[in-house]
Amino acid sequence: MAFRWDFWRTRPRPPRVDGATRSHLDEFVASRAGVEAFLEPQTTMARTSMLLVASDGEWTRRSIESPAWGREFAARHRVPIYDAAVVGYPQRMRDYNARRKYRG
Repeated sequence: MAFRWDFWRTRPRPPRVDGATRSHLDEFVASRAGVEAFLEPQTTMARTSMLLVASDGEWTRRSIESPAWGREFAARHRVPIYDAAVVGYPQRMRDYNARRKYRG
């Protein structure tokens, strides 16, 4: 095997979505009604993530490998997907958080 002189030019691949994350997202979609997906862009502090919000406002967030993976996931589960940086978060999610906070 020859030495690669351009090894510093190769970009590291983003981490793959592990089985636990994939099964959690699959289970959330399968067990709740009216789920919508929101893609959150990568920042300097966090990887790209996907937020799933059910019709009652219950939500879950997990890091994913890329926006393309999130779109494929949403298409496979027939879930509408939005860009959170453009449309923001749904009011029902904020209401759900407020109810949980009030209960203690």
